[in-house]
Amino acid sequence: MPRMTLQTALILDELVTDPADARYGLDLMHAVGLKSGTVYQILARLERAGWLTSEWEDPAVHESEGRPRRRMYRLTAEGVAQARRVLSQPAYRNQSARARRLLTEGGL
Repeated sequence: MPRMTLQTALILDELVTDPADARYGLDLMHAVGLKSGTVYQILARLERAGWLTSEWEDPAVHESEGRPRRRMYRLTAEGVAQARRVLSQPAYRNQSARARRLLTEGGL
């Protein structure tokens, strides 16, 4: 099991809202209010644990949009089950709500 932190719970909470949807790092950074160094370390940790898969988007997509290529992350079936299990625990449910409040107030 990957190390579970408040920041990890925030990312899992965001990913599990629509587990079939592939997300990229910058999108997750904006959604949860964390910096890139934190988000990408957590994504790498979750991928090593088998909770996430990642792949580069089709070059035709980013080329047609005139932007850099994105690495897309998606929860695995195991990741969805584990994320839901972790997030259902009262400690993480309370932490996630507290963290979101702190982020909106600029304190995390």
